[in-house]
Amino acid sequence: MNKVDLRTFNFIDSLQLQMASFMCTISRGYFPVGGQACAFIEISPGIEINRLTDVALKATDVVPGIQIVERSFGLLEVHADSQADVRQAGESVLTELGLTTADRLKPRVLTSQLIKNISDHHAQLVNKVRFGNMVLRGDTLFVLEIEPAGYAFYAANEAEKASNIKIVNVTGYGKYGRIYIAGKEAEVLVSKEIVESRLSDIDGRVIS
Repeated sequence: MNKVDLRTFNFIDSLQLQMASFMCTISRGYFPVGGQACAFIEISPGIEINRLTDVALKATDVVPGIQIVERSFGLLEVHADSQADVRQAGESVLTELGLTTADRLKPRVLTSQLIKNISDHHAQLVNKVRFGNMVLRGDTLFVLEIEPAGYAFYAANEAEKASNIKIVNVTGYGKYGRIYIAGKEAEVLVSKEIVESRLSDIDGRVIS
């Protein structure tokens, strides 16, 4: 058995409506809905996520929405109506690995950008590659780049909790994660501050 490095381990108590809908656009599994709880687990090497998916699904009544298997990194998302079921699934994975949440990596923000009063053509460039809502001329765009990538989903969900914004795109797998959030400047600023605060509160191993 390969030694597994726990990169992301994160519990979301209540998926927001946009976040749940966004996940459905990139999911090949069972679609989540707003209000459900979910957990994201990101590991290395990626191939081991298959074994951990088996552990999580047999532990309790959860269903998988997202599974990404890359050579370097693997990502699993499971969800359910019951927060207890999701927590139990996550704990079963940790037990299988012989790890605790303290063994996960602490998120590190690499880039935090605000683009105010975005222009038409810039907005169109972003919209060409997005899976969520559209950014429009005049919007403020918040771009966050984070490591490990799996925390991007949590960040986007916290942004939606905080204020009336649009989730434009979320990339939560690979080496680095990114979120694109848009809306009125005041709303986006609130989300930016909340997201950065919530991420800093997550404990774990510091990325060297």
